Amino acid sequence: MLREPAELRVDDRGRIELPLGLLAEAGIAPGSGLLAFSDGDGRIVLRRAEDAMRDLLECGKL
Repeated sequence: MLREPAELRVDDRGRIELPLGLLAEAGIAPGSGLLAFSDGDGRIVLRRAEDAMRDLLECGKL
C-alpha cells in the first residue's frame, strides 16, 4: 500500500525532512546509511547503503 505523496520543501541549505511514516514504509530507520542519486526527470532516488552494496555483490560488480 502506498501512502499519499508528502509535499516537501528544500531549505536554503539544500536539506529536506522526510516524514517518519514514509521512512518506515520504505524500511529506513533513523540513522540508516543511504545512497542518493539522480534518476533524471526531477527524480532523486534514496537506497539503503546495505541494499545497494548487496546488489553490487550479487551482480559480481565488486
